Amino acid sequence: MDHFLYRNGSLHAEEVPLSDIAATVGTPFYCYSAATLERHYRLFTEALTPLPHLVCFAIKSLSNLAVLKLLGDLGAGMDVVSAGEYLRARAAGVPGDRIVFSGVGKTREEMRIALEGGIRQFNVESEPEMRALSEVASSMGLRAPIAVRVNPDVDARTHEKIATGKKENKFGIPIERASEVYAEAAALPGLEVMGIDVHIGSQLTELEPFEQAYLKVAELTGRLRAEGHEIRRLDLGGGLGIPYTRSNEAPPLPTDYGALIKRTVGHLGCEIEIEPGRLISGNSGVLVSRVIYVKNGEGRDFLILDAAMNDLVRPSMYGAHHDIVPLAEAAPGTESQPYDVVGPVCETGDTFAKARALPPMAEGDLVAFRSAGAYGAVMASEYNSRPLVPEVLVRGDHFAVIRARPTFDEMLGRDSIPEWL
Repeated sequence: MDHFLYRNGSLHAEEVPLSDIAATVGTPFYCYSAATLERHYRLFTEALTPLPHLVCFAIKSLSNLAVLKLLGDLGAGMDVVSAGEYLRARAAGVPGDRIVFSGVGKTREEMRIALEGGIRQFNVESEPEMRALSEVASSMGLRAPIAVRVNPDVDARTHEKIATGKKENKFGIPIERASEVYAEAAALPGLEVMGIDVHIGSQLTELEPFEQAYLKVAELTGRLRAEGHEIRRLDLGGGLGIPYTRSNEAPPLPTDYGALIKRTVGHLGCEIEIEPGRLISGNSGVLVSRVIYVKNGEGRDFLILDAAMNDLVRPSMYGAHHDIVPLAEAAPGTESQPYDVVGPVCETGDTFAKARALPPMAEGDLVAFRSAGAYGAVMASEYNSRPLVPEVLVRGDHFAVIRARPTFDEMLGRDSIPEWL
């Protein structure tokens, strides 16, 4: 569910017409619904009750400070994968003891930053990383809390670029080697073993892969405890998918996911951590764009927008689908026609959709890409020297710009020309 609905023929974000925001901010822009973000976070934490748990929002999906503060104020933890994301979480007021640091390539400097500022745990993914973290923590007179990420060799049945739990993926250590890796971790002076971490991929649309992975984690918990390790936490990752189309087929609900967690690992007496990103942020956001031209091509019509692949890269990178809808609701009975929806970037790959059925469109019309809150603004770039898209947050009947569109002068001012040129 989201809070982007037609009212009196105009698409609204909660109680604000998106066309009013477009008139104020210009296009393209991202718009997020606070009510949707709050609702989706609460669905997860309610689904895990009464187990002791922490829902850590995956910052990589949507990292704006205002969004992080909104979720942090509700009690959310944060899952970060870089020093920059860690510092964003802290700047949004999230305490270090609610931040989990994931990722395969943490540098020693990133480790130091997190240890200095406070950290709930590091999810370590290799023996070299473990040794480096122990060295850094020991040099600071600290012990770093860790969970070891295990790779359960489970097929998540998702896009190959976002699958992370098979043995050929770069993530984690093979679950078969867990005993020797945990033995080394326990012997390193700068580490404190807290638990087990697993994450098998993103945009999962069925629960069976989760069940396979979590049953393996449950078995591993018993084995490691028998070997003398105190396993207090289970970090079960994220990855639950969202519906990108308005079809009748929908991914499992957080309540179903929570019931699965209780069934597979709830008996172990561990604190449960999960790291949802897309399901909290995805349907909370839209990208609004304006039609520049309608171009009649050979056997097809092109809808040329002022948004481009640098603003929303998912269709170009992953072949991803986003529903595209006009801000002005079509009259009942209006016959749709097919358009290739494209942007102005000088790449054939700058294509959002082919032969997409839409009501007749004209120059100046506004459209919205639904379910664009996750991996939209965070993956945007200034390719073709196009300024980054602004972000807007709506609550009720008011809105605020939470990241402004940079001017061309600001964009150019980040470059410098050496004196000798």
